[in-house]
Amino acid sequence: MSYLFFLDESGHDHKNCPYEVRGGIVLHASKLWRFVQDFATLEESCFGVRLPKFNVEVKGSFLLDRKKFRWANQGELLDDEARRKHCIGFLNKGLQHTSPSEIEFRAFGQACIVMARSIFALLRTHEARIFASVVPSTVEKPTTLEAEDFLRKDLVFLLERYFNFIAPKNETGLLIFDETDASADRNFIRQIERYFTRTQRGRFRANSIVPVPLFVESGLTRAVQAADVCIYAINWGFRLPSRGMDADVRMEIADEFGPWIVSAQADGLSTDVGGSHPWYSIVFVPEPYGGE
Repeated sequence: MSYLFFLDESGHDHKNCPYEVRGGIVLHASKLWRFVQDFATLEESCFGVRLPKFNVEVKGSFLLDRKKFRWANQGELLDDEARRKHCIGFLNKGLQHTSPSEIEFRAFGQACIVMARSIFALLRTHEARIFASVVPSTVEKPTTLEAEDFLRKDLVFLLERYFNFIAPKNETGLLIFDETDASADRNFIRQIERYFTRTQRGRFRANSIVPVPLFVESGLTRAVQAADVCIYAINWGFRLPSRGMDADVRMEIADEFGPWIVSAQADGLSTDVGGSHPWYSIVFVPEPYGGE
């Protein structure tokens, strides 16, 4: 069997987020189908309906943007039945292009927070782990052939940690990315191929990681949607100040989801000529360009 690494990205448009984050969730293949079923059940439990019916895709920026917290806190917490009833009203009015009522806004905001919270609980139930690399959003790509042709250090470190996780288990790892721009995806595939064929460490890690990434549409892939929620929460609510990761934080996300992120990290010890070193599956890389 295999481990599946579902990846997405957050903050790469350099608009609002403090960091660029790439990563997501690692899930054993034997648990995928049940995870997908449980994810769909969560939507109905939180919103009263499956969101694709309304052309809505679960994303971190959708569930956890500031206005959802504001809506959720406009009044008392609704019980499950009332929340689902008013969420359906909210979604139907969206199709009708009419304005929802105050209680419908509140119900939908509360449903979004409950859904995000439930996704993290679902990850724990299915023994998923969160892996991510974090880069300051102020980093600029240099105009060099190396920057164009080779993987950034943050992605190399991310693959290293994925390898460290699966290799001791004698399992194979697959990389499953959210598709973006076709040209950018093709260039990324070339970078991946160069890493796994032209570097010593890449060739070694190809013994465990299949060096051919797969691309899927996030709107049709619930595990990628879960990955998106995780990395958005990392972008705004997870910090490593001792390592220089100290950008502005949204406390409503940090307080609610920070402990979930910490508990869902993988960790271990890696050994090289310098001895044994601890590693964690969320890595901050302030300078991502350069050699391996």
